[in-house]
Amino acid sequence: MAKVKYYYDSETLSYRKIKRKKTTTFKYATVFLTAAALFGFLSFFIASQYIESPKERQLARELQNMELQYELLNKRTDDAFAALENVEERDNAIYRLYFEANPIPTEQRRAGFGGINRYKKYEGFDNSQLIAESYKRLDILEKAIVVQSKSLDEIAKLAEDKEKFLEAIPAIQPISNVNMTRMASGYGYRTDPFTKVRKFHFGMDFTAPRGTPIYASGDGVIKRADSRSTGYGNHIRIDHGYGYISLYAHLYKYNVKVNQRVKRGDLIGYVGSTGRSEAPHLHYEVFKDGERINPINFYYGNLSAEEYDILLKKASLENQSLD
Repeated sequence: MAKVKYYYDSETLSYRKIKRKKTTTFKYATVFLTAAALFGFLSFFIASQYIESPKERQLARELQNMELQYELLNKRTDDAFAALENVEERDNAIYRLYFEANPIPTEQRRAGFGGINRYKKYEGFDNSQLIAESYKRLDILEKAIVVQSKSLDEIAKLAEDKEKFLEAIPAIQPISNVNMTRMASGYGYRTDPFTKVRKFHFGMDFTAPRGTPIYASGDGVIKRADSRSTGYGNHIRIDHGYGYISLYAHLYKYNVKVNQRVKRGDLIGYVGSTGRSEAPHLHYEVFKDGERINPINFYYGNLSAEEYDILLKKASLENQSLD
């Protein structure tokens, strides 16, 4: 029951009941509601500053998890960079060096991206720097992998070319040691068998019976198989590519045709004594870029070290050639 308040009326000398005006009641109500609202706002503000709501706790956990994931991502990126650097080091120090290719500088492998800011869309967040830096490292890693991939493609092509080169150059003796009587004359000054004049002998003479098999000393294409070259008689020329040509002279007969592709060790003809020849033998020459060079340097493919040493000693003797 609400308390009834009275006041003393001096004119009537009696107590009268106090009647509250509606405006006063409204004013009190307004003040009360304002104070309550203010108190509620302050309480909410203080609570929001020092007390987390379930939603905020959830967001905080998600943010913490995101930061952890970015740290793990950066760790994996570090591991990827370390593995890539190992491949790059071998690429520059071994592969490219072996195939005589220029190393790729670090500046090219780790180059960033110029021009516009690629990471502007990540700005304005609490962890903008972390996010942008992570994406930047991933972009650099991706570009470095592309550079390395192209380098390995180049190395693979160089290796293929190297393999073709090693298969192409004239690297075996054109007559088997089993069938060869002896190495009659080497590269250098020798006595001409017809004029007895000392002159330069541009090939090597291998004596062997008529009909002894002659083998291609390297992969290539038959460019000539005829007798239209003075002194050589029936002869074959193989273009090995890379500037190398091998010549086989004084043949008895051919086993190949012009433009035919041959492999090292293929039977191409037989020993004879056609042209300017004193006895059955094979006159063998090697050309590099149009210049005759010493064939003795190209027998590593089928001779042992001892056999090569014996051949080298015989080839160095200044004797009489057979053509």
